[in-house]
Amino acid sequence: MEQVGTFWTVGWITIVCAAICAIASTFGHNNTNSSEPYQKQLQSILKLVEELPPPNSPIEIPPKIIDKKYDFIIVGAGSAGAVVANRLSEIGSWKILLLEAGYPENNLAQYPVLAPVLQLTDYNWDFTAEPQNNACLAVETRRCAWPRGRGLGGSSAINYMVYTRGNPEDYNQWAAQGNPGWSYEDILPYFLKSENAHIPISEPNYHRTGGYQSIEQTSTSALANAFIQAGQELGYQITDYNSPQQIGFSPIQITTSFGRRASTATSFLQPILNRENLHIVTGARVTRVLIDSNTNRTYGVEYIRNDKKSSVNASKEVILSAGALQSPHLLMLSGVGRKEQLEKHGIKTFSDLPVGETLYDHVAFYSLLFNSNVSETSLSDLFTEDEIQKWYKTGQGPLSSISGNEALAFIKRSNSSNLNDTSPDFELILTTGTLMSDNGTIGRRILKITEEYYREMYETLQGKSSFTIIPILLHPKSVGYMKLKSADPYDDPLFYANYFTDPDNHDIGVLIEAIRFALRLIETEAFKKYDVKLISKPMLGCEHLKHNSDDYWKCALQFLAISSYHPIATCKMGPVGDPTAVVNNELKVYGIDNLRVIDASVIPLHVAAHTNGPAILIGEVGSDMIKKERGVL
Repeated sequence: MEQVGTFWTVGWITIVCAAICAIASTFGHNNTNSSEPYQKQLQSILKLVEELPPPNSPIEIPPKIIDKKYDFIIVGAGSAGAVVANRLSEIGSWKILLLEAGYPENNLAQYPVLAPVLQLTDYNWDFTAEPQNNACLAVETRRCAWPRGRGLGGSSAINYMVYTRGNPEDYNQWAAQGNPGWSYEDILPYFLKSENAHIPISEPNYHRTGGYQSIEQTSTSALANAFIQAGQELGYQITDYNSPQQIGFSPIQITTSFGRRASTATSFLQPILNRENLHIVTGARVTRVLIDSNTNRTYGVEYIRNDKKSSVNASKEVILSAGALQSPHLLMLSGVGRKEQLEKHGIKTFSDLPVGETLYDHVAFYSLLFNSNVSETSLSDLFTEDEIQKWYKTGQGPLSSISGNEALAFIKRSNSSNLNDTSPDFELILTTGTLMSDNGTIGRRILKITEEYYREMYETLQGKSSFTIIPILLHPKSVGYMKLKSADPYDDPLFYANYFTDPDNHDIGVLIEAIRFALRLIETEAFKKYDVKLISKPMLGCEHLKHNSDDYWKCALQFLAISSYHPIATCKMGPVGDPTAVVNNELKVYGIDNLRVIDASVIPLHVAAHTNGPAILIGEVGSDMIKKERGVL
């Protein structure tokens, strides 16, 4: 039997050096002189962080022996998988194995302001979508970045920590499509169950304390306060958007605890590491689910660890919680998917299902830029002795900022045909920085904007006080898909985003309306005192079009409307007879016994939310479904 434990605990120096090297390696022959000072500044900041004491105790997995058989095997310790591991291991008679390809998150992740740096490290799977001719045109080879978290906590360990649930109408639509148990009335208790909320602006009936997942609220700068006041001038309320009254303006609710990142690993796994019936194995890349060819019953998984292939059995269930891009990949590698596609790669088909044939994603526009008379704060100003001490002692201050994202609004289209539908059509995020704020050192690289495009479009705008309002499309009609590239589990699948391919141009239309709404905001009295103006430099590639016309914004969106990193529906939930469904309402894979998918891939329709909160919800609901079926709830 194999020893489990701190086989490879990421060292403090190791990860900081990795971050510095990842950033430095992107320079070299493509370097621009304007980025060199910021690069040196960032390296000095990371070196400083390396020398600071850890803000919280790191996750240390107790050494245990890997058994040959467990009751439940969970694949993936991300936003949902960590929740499932916690809830199933509450039953002391069940033996649980949690397999994760990555490793425990490092202390660097605890600094919310440094969130973007994490996307330049090995904690990111660093997926990219296939090229498009009408989207991501400013991106390297037109392949949009699709980062996914690799490590305990999954994407909750590298994301921007925004906590949103979505609209009641979203969940009611899930239920109306033939998915009992998923209406808003059904799932609200599970949102409350997870939370340990400390939110000044909140509706008390829709939050609670005492759960595992800490939720706090961003502090707001002068510009964020102006954003919220501008919304009030236009007739909108300051609202708790995680209550049924979602439409309105608000500071952002975030998954932090005392100003530190609170991933699902630190929230749901760290408190229970000493449960004897829970074994956690990191550095374990699951390559296949084992299915009995006579019974179509799942009985275990194969994985690779330390370059050694192993297998382990499950007497009750295998649960895929690898995420919206990797759970479907594992299903296809294991013989669950479209037969004609699987046979093309020599994979035996156990269940012919539309795995990966539906893929929705939220699209965001990153180049709606404004000048103001508010001075920007540099990184060196943030990491002063006073600010560091303030953060250590109080959890407050700019180091607790989620990279400048401070306030948001959920808005419904003015021409909505359904006046009874309370779900918003777009979101706006006020961010007190821009692509120019770091001189192209980090933001350009995580979005994969080409060096040439950045230099010609943004370099002349550096050094001026600027901010952005990011519009996000919440209910896309464009449908993407994914498919196998090969039968090699180390070959990333092929991802086709298909942004802006809906036949009635709904998605482009919503984003243009969102841009125009943002332009109305900056004309309010709240913003006028900060001398806010739209940066009028035309988007590179759209200079031939009349500035601020609909055609101009359509062109601009095609260059820099990029993923919000919220893929869903690749293992879509639906009733028997739904030709697009992969799992039923209890998240069981059709045609395969003892196999469930419990993560964001099962979401059938996009919610008006960032997907970390709904993924935690799915982990909670899925765990209780298992307990009820097994008679322990």
